[in-house]
This record gives sequence, structure tokens and C-alpha cells, in this order.
Amino acid sequence: MNKTELLSPAGDMNKLKTAFYYGADAAYIGGKSMSLRALAGNFTDEEIVEAVNLAHSLGKKIYVTVNIFARNYDMEEAERYFRFLEKANIDGAIVSDTGLIFLAKQVAPNLKINLSTQANCLNYKTVEFWKNYGVKRVILARELSLNEIAEIHEKVPDIEIETFAHGAMCISYSGRCLLSDYRTGRSSNRGECVQACRWQYEIREKNSECGYMTLEEDDRGTYILNSKDLNLIDYLSELDNAGVVSLKIEGRMKSEYYLATVINAYRRALDAYYEQGEEYKNNPLFKEELEKTAHREFTTAYLLGENDKTVNYNDSQSKGTHKFIATVLSGNKDGYVTIEMRNRFVKGDVLEVLSPTDSFNKKIIADRMEDEKGNVIEDAKIVQQKIRLYTDVKLNAGDILRKEQ
Repeated sequence: MNKTELLSPAGDMNKLKTAFYYGADAAYIGGKSMSLRALAGNFTDEEIVEAVNLAHSLGKKIYVTVNIFARNYDMEEAERYFRFLEKANIDGAIVSDTGLIFLAKQVAPNLKINLSTQANCLNYKTVEFWKNYGVKRVILARELSLNEIAEIHEKVPDIEIETFAHGAMCISYSGRCLLSDYRTGRSSNRGECVQACRWQYEIREKNSECGYMTLEEDDRGTYILNSKDLNLIDYLSELDNAGVVSLKIEGRMKSEYYLATVINAYRRALDAYYEQGEEYKNNPLFKEELEKTAHREFTTAYLLGENDKTVNYNDSQSKGTHKFIATVLSGNKDGYVTIEMRNRFVKGDVLEVLSPTDSFNKKIIADRMEDEKGNVIEDAKIVQQKIRLYTDVKLNAGDILRKEQ
């Protein structure tokens, strides 16, 4: 039985390792150029090779984004880059620009091409066209419903279908946005989006006598372009039955804590689905986990059909129910674990474990803490301080401690 791939973003090497530790089957990353997340840390050529070697040693995959809309002056670098990616043995290049796909076929014929969601693939004839041109996987436009996805799979069953399952949504059609460029001169289609859609806006009309007058339809109209976040954790079986082979999590610029929380939740939900079938939906744990990290109000977007309630008017983003407190650097030894502090906590605080192991969601009372020299700590307030936390809860390097806020 072929199980659905859980595909994680990774903005840098540490986030890649976090994604794999918490259960991602594959990750998509960007290089230092040609990527639509130019403001993420991203990977040098040497780091891409390192990432591929790491992934393959774990039986996992690496996809690399080459998804800018290219200009003439990009072609020389694109040719070099495609040759390099083929040699690096990546598992697929995510490309949206027709000319770049054409170029990749010429200079790197063995490089697997995954069609980016930026290509706005909405129907089975478009999928059939790209299949005939040698594309192996299509990342469908986010505007499609389950029925449309299933029909595409039925009409073109021998091409892989990838679709977004969780994360930030773009207010523009399949991410083709000019707002950032218009407001700041930084082009979304060149990887420099400033997320101007998340800003607080005020609608006004110009009156010749009074100047600008604010238009107030109601008291919510401040974040008029701010889309809700996608959350399809309740629809894993439907996506599987529709022919989706890869569930994509958005967020190459998100924190390690965000990635760990979301990947862990979807990994556990997917495993429960394959063990229990539809019964997995009766477990509230998975949805509760997704509330523990920063996000906007959730939506299923267009999965169930037309939806005119996808805008998050109230705020830019909520902080989540829990705060990232520390990451575990080394596991239990001599009664303690070594952690690196990320947010302040004090003696007596109850810390919760985020882990892919059986220690997941166990509680630790911060009763005894020391610095690296053995000095007692009662108030952990030095950012990134290494702390000995005494506990009998089994922890491993890469686990995370969090606290309800």
C-alpha cells in the first residue's frame, strides 16, 4: 500500500533536520537564487548536496524550488543550476515558468520536474499536457475542490498529484501577486514578497470638500486582504481517495517550533488514518495540537466547493495556545537533560514535551535547574542559555519544551 507522502518546508538546514525528526517523508527547499522565498535562509549548492545525502540516508526525499518567473538575464544561471541539481541527485525540481521547464529538459534531461502551484494547473487537460511534456508531478492550484482533484486523477491517473494541506494562503490567485511589488518594489514573483496582504488597511474615499473620509462598513474591516490559514487535517482520507500522493505543508519562513508542531500533528494523524481509517477523526488531539502554535483562523478554503469566507478580518495572526520555551540539546544523563532556552520560564513552571516519541505531551515541572557550571537557576531569562533541567521524563536531542500561555 502506497502511503501519502508528508511534505515539509525547510528554510535552512536546522529546519530540515527538525522536519525529518518529527516525521516528514520529504522536504522542499530553496537555493540561494531562483526561488520564491528569497528571504528565507535557503541553501547553498554545498548545503543542497548535504541535504540530499541526509534525506537519502534516511529513506526520505528532497525537492528544490526553481519557481521564479524568469527574465532573460536569468537563463545563464538557470542552465548552470539545472545541471547542478541533476548532478546533485535531487528528487525533483519544482518549476512554474514554461521557459525554465523547456530549458531544464534541454540541459538536464534526467532531472524530474514537479510543476509548481504557481503554474495555475486547474484542469485535467492541463495536467495531461504537462504529463505528455515529461512532467512527473503536478502541484495543483489551491483553488480546486475535492471533486475536481478526483476527476483530474481519474482522467490522468499516471501522474503524481501534490496539493497543499496546511499553512498560509495567498489572497491572490495561486500566489500570482503584484501587491508587494506595487507597495514596496519587491516582487513576489521573484521571491521577495513582503506579505503586504497581511498589513492593516483602511478603506477611504476622496471627498473634494473634506479630503479623505474613512469608509466603515463594520468594525472588522482592517485586515481586508489577510487570508485565513489552510487546515485539512480532518480530510486526509478524502484527499487520499481523490488520488493525492503528497500532502504539502506551507512555511519555508516559519520557525522550527511551528514546523515541529505541525509536522508532528500531521504525522500522527496520517499514521492513525492508516491504522484506524475514518476513526482517526474522532481523536481531538490532532486539531488541538495545531492550535498550539501561531496561526490565523483556519479554513478548508475551496476543498469542499466555493467559499466566500476565507479572509481573516480580525487580526494578522494569533499567537497560539503555547509558547516555545526550549529545545533539547542532549538527552538524559546523570538525571538531567541539557536544553537551550528560547523563552523565559521560572522554577515551578509546568513544561510540556513536544516529541515524535512516546514522551509526547508529557509534563515536566521545572523544579531543579542549573547552568553549565552547576549554579542553581530559578529564573531562566538569558536567551539561548544552556541549562541542565533535572527530570526523569525520557527526552532526546531535537525534542522541544513548551508552556501554556
